[in-house]
Amino acid sequence: MDKDIQDRIRQLIDEEHSLRGTPGAGSAERGTGRLGEVEAQLDQCWDLLRQRRAKREFGEDPDEASVRPADVVENYKE
Repeated sequence: MDKDIQDRIRQLIDEEHSLRGTPGAGSAERGTGRLGEVEAQLDQCWDLLRQRRAKREFGEDPDEASVRPADVVENYKE
């Protein structure tokens, strides 16, 4: 499962780079809307991966980790 999450992260990063490098990516239809979605999905994937690693580290079942809503993971303070 972790490999699947890591693969998804790579795909999203590639898409993010593509969107950022696309002329007109700031337009609502081609960039900002999709770019925001990609960034939110990346946050969710990283959060899920961190949850799984923490559960494994403390002897819990990593499969009990779940995707949290984007508005939750995007508002974390580092």
